[in-house]
Amino acid sequence: MFRRVYLDNSATTPIDPEVLESMLPYFTNNFGNPSSIHFFGQEARSALDKARHQVSALINARPNEITFTSGGTEANNLAIRGLLEANKKYGNKVITSAIEHPSVKSLCETLEKNGYEVSCLPVYEDGIVKIEDVKNAITENTVLISIMTANNEIGTLQPVEEIGQLVKDLRASGKKIWFHTDAVQAVGKIEVDVNKIGCDLLAISAHKIYAPKGIGALYVGKGVRLQSQNIGGHQERERRGGTESVPLVVGFGKASELALSRLLEQTTHLWELRNRFEKGVSDTIPNVVFNGNRIKRLPNISNVSFRQVEGEGLLINLDLQGIAVSTGSACSSGSLELSPIIRALGCNDEIARGAIRFSFGKDNQRQDVDYLMGVLPKAVENLRKLL
Repeated sequence: MFRRVYLDNSATTPIDPEVLESMLPYFTNNFGNPSSIHFFGQEARSALDKARHQVSALINARPNEITFTSGGTEANNLAIRGLLEANKKYGNKVITSAIEHPSVKSLCETLEKNGYEVSCLPVYEDGIVKIEDVKNAITENTVLISIMTANNEIGTLQPVEEIGQLVKDLRASGKKIWFHTDAVQAVGKIEVDVNKIGCDLLAISAHKIYAPKGIGALYVGKGVRLQSQNIGGHQERERRGGTESVPLVVGFGKASELALSRLLEQTTHLWELRNRFEKGVSDTIPNVVFNGNRIKRLPNISNVSFRQVEGEGLLINLDLQGIAVSTGSACSSGSLELSPIIRALGCNDEIARGAIRFSFGKDNQRQDVDYLMGVLPKAVENLRKLL
């Protein structure tokens, strides 16, 4: 029986009904500008403050350390550009990794063209940065380390707490150096605590946790100086000019509250679905490769390469049967280039070309996995026959 199964939750998630309900009044009656001092403005300001508390609680930060942005991409750009521009006198070198999201990777490539020094660290076969490589890359000129918390395509968890401790130790010895992490994929799936990580800057995106698109946040630790990238009003402690979108912020806040309250339950649920799927693949489909470390990873992502299969062809085949998956980051869709994430693992063209990301969400159930496993083996077999 045909059904629609959405397994691309790392690209975006549907808005939770409770999140939508919380937003609706701010599209109609509660329409004030939060910068206005009259009743309508202060009503909006109160909603903004509540959401800031909700988002900060999700990552164990203080409310005044949260800057609302238009999403994860802007948060990453503000963090990296803002930190470098505000601290030019301490150096111009950035350390990053080969598997960062395009909002970090492409920015670092642009910075390099404009005179900054960028050290891009390898991740090896398991898709994880080695802390020794981070240590060895640090020079007198290094001012920023930008390593993601979890990868968006293969789900691997990076040693962010070790990096945070390294930066803390360096600062204790007098070095001016900061640590930024892109936690867009990790927040809501695993515990993310800015104090345990020891980061100075951390990016979040609302539409990965069942809130609307177009809203995100940047955690900015106490004492961290940033050069604003949006010049305008005095909003967001002058870090990000522009009137805040109150409905989107409210939705983000509610989603953060729900994510925190459901974290253990959802982590277990996602882990069980992913493992059920991977067992099914291992039992029924020969010649497959599971990409990245299978222990140190998010509970909801499975990246599988099917040998002798074109990933795009398999994606289209599954879509025709109601199943939505991805061949990589949604921000890179439309590109004919093989996934740079899979290539960074040292995989050959065949493995990179046959890679599919299956990403599970809170609304998925066992029946979705069973439907997928009723379709996937035959789809792979048919595509292999065409070669």
